[in-house]
Amino acid sequence: QVELVESGGASVQAGGSLRLSCEASGFTYSNWCLGWFRQEPGKVREGVASISISVGRTDYADSVKGRFTISQDNTKKTLYLQMNDLKPEDTAMYYCARRRYSGGCGGVLRRGDVGYWGQGTQVTVSS
Repeated sequence: QVELVESGGASVQAGGSLRLSCEASGFTYSNWCLGWFRQEPGKVREGVASISISVGRTDYADSVKGRFTISQDNTKKTLYLQMNDLKPEDTAMYYCARRRYSGGCGGVLRRGDVGYWGQGTQVTVSS
């Protein structure tokens, strides 16, 4: 079965960096759109960044453009999110996700198009 396992969340000070990882299994990794979402308590889960694995196209939410970079390693079937210049407003639970249907992302992956979620990893940024 499809499994997505995140890691790398931590508490950091503003201006710091973190790299999140998401190990994927249970599906043909190269044919899908994968993405990162985040959710603060009481708020809607929002898409942060997406990557179309087969063509390498990446898309980002405006709030993280220039600071976050999504990437992946085909051999390890692992998705990454490099987060630089972190701000307190980046504090959230971060989730890895796979699109419900195969193919590209067509922009930042939308919550309604997600077929599978990871369990989440917490990122806390203090000022």
